[in-house]
Amino acid sequence: MAAIVVLTTAPDRRVAERLAKLLVRRKLAACVSFAEGFVSLYSWKGKMEKQKEALLFVKTTDKNFVRVKKAIEANHPYEVPEILGLPIKRGSAAYLKWLNGALK
Repeated sequence: MAAIVVLTTAPDRRVAERLAKLLVRRKLAACVSFAEGFVSLYSWKGKMEKQKEALLFVKTTDKNFVRVKKAIEANHPYEVPEILGLPIKRGSAAYLKWLNGALK
């Protein structure tokens, strides 16, 4: 199966960890890495916004993208959460085998 990384942001560590646990427990993600301290600048409803966020790296497969997207949307506090699926072109064969085995 084609591996992907889904990027999403969260307003803080608590939300990031809650989303990560949800995705891993449901076997929609093999692993979710996240880090705090990122700053996002964006235009929202006509205003320039600046917010500290946590960035999540959701390791999954293309087959699971729609279910990951729906789970994030249903459990995210943002009106429009960032959800971007990026293909993994190359990777360790052992890691990719583990990733596929850890998913539904």
